[in-house]
This record gives sequence, C-alpha cells and structure tokens, in this order.
Amino acid sequence: KLMIEQRLEQIVVITARLRQAMPQLVQAQRDKLLQRLEGLDVKLNEERLEAEVALLAQKIDVAEELDRLDTHVQEVLRILRKGGACGRKLDFLMQELNREANTLSSKAVVADSTQSAVELKVLIEQMREQIQNIE
Repeated sequence: KLMIEQRLEQIVVITARLRQAMPQLVQAQRDKLLQRLEGLDVKLNEERLEAEVALLAQKIDVAEELDRLDTHVQEVLRILRKGGACGRKLDFLMQELNREANTLSSKAVVADSTQSAVELKVLIEQMREQIQNIE
C-alpha cells in the first residue's frame, strides 16, 4: 500500500505541474501560430485569428482530464484506507487513470506534456502490478 500511495503522490505532483503550465502552453501555441502566419505574409483578420487561437486552446486544454486524475487518485486513497477486499475496485480505477493519461498524451502539443503523460502511464502500470497482489 505504501508503494501505491507514493505513486499516487507522484501523480498529484505531475498533474499540478501540468495544470500550472497550461496557460504558458496555450500562449506558446498562439505565438507559434502567429509566427507561421507572419512567415506567410498574409493580411490577418484579428477576429478570425482569435477564434483560431480559442479553438486551439480548447483542443489542447487538459483541465478536465487533470480534474478526473485528481478525483481518481482521491478515490484510490479512500479505498486503500478503507481496507478490505478492494482489488477489483482498484484495478478498475487503474483503468480509469490510464484512460486519462492516454487522453493527456493525445492532446499533448509539447514534449513536456508528452513526457508527463508517459510518466503517468509508468506510475499507473507500477500500481497496477502491485494491485494484482491485493485482494
């Protein structure tokens, strides 16, 4: 159980780091888009540009996934503390954690996000292996 709790703490750290980095990621994507457009030497329609940036921001926004990861982490902790037969519930929650990590990975637009998603998957897999021994 201690090893699982340590992995859960690491997941909380990763999700907090991603949550903090999101505004900068959106700004970086906006800047990248502007640079590309400047290179094309086209007249920019500001409204259209802002609409595209908003669409891009929405596409890469992972707040919902981070919220669900946090919720699943809290539920795993609750189940661990409650004790008793919990292997199946924990295995199900590992699937849910993995689903969110996969979504994070698919929305990743920079290497840091991709790396964080990989870290999450490794931690989840390590917990899943431990949970196989719990019943």
